[in-house]
Amino acid sequence: MIPLLRTLFGVMLGGFLTRMAALLSRLHATEATSHKIARRGFVRNAALGAVLVILAQIGAGTVRLLWPNKTGAFGKELTVSAANIPPVDGTPFTNTQGKFYLVHTSDGLMALYWKCPHLGCTVPWNAGEGQFHCPCHGSIYAYNGNRLGGPAPRPMDYMTLTVESSGDVVVDTGDIPTRDGFDPSQAVPI
Repeated sequence: MIPLLRTLFGVMLGGFLTRMAALLSRLHATEATSHKIARRGFVRNAALGAVLVILAQIGAGTVRLLWPNKTGAFGKELTVSAANIPPVDGTPFTNTQGKFYLVHTSDGLMALYWKCPHLGCTVPWNAGEGQFHCPCHGSIYAYNGNRLGGPAPRPMDYMTLTVESSGDVVVDTGDIPTRDGFDPSQAVPI
């Protein structure tokens, strides 16, 4: 999709610059046939051409800067091998590419998005207390992502996941539903 848009942009820009060059050459040719080109006309056309080239470069650079550059695995489906699935109530598996924790509750597996619903800080796992603690404003979450305290308005968001027949877990990091509380149906049995 991106190469197609770049090609179309290049064709449109090339066509525009070609028409501008033809227009300038026509203006220049009519002056040359009637009389010798004055220094003032040459400088004017050279300055106009330079300004057009610089504006085209600035425009192309701005488009390139503002063009979304989606890299990495976040927003796609990621596979977690069966060997990385934590035991029930064990230390959550951290997936840095997908920005989630894989937790294994007594109800099943959940992929918790590690972004705090309060202001978007990354919420780390505190192994000493068996809870998630937000370092920014002190929100505390249980193992299943349910809010225990702090200024966060709701529990941690979760990502949809499926368990394959091989035991591997496929987490869709592009589908992040919000929730008002923990419901056992949010966990996928394994």
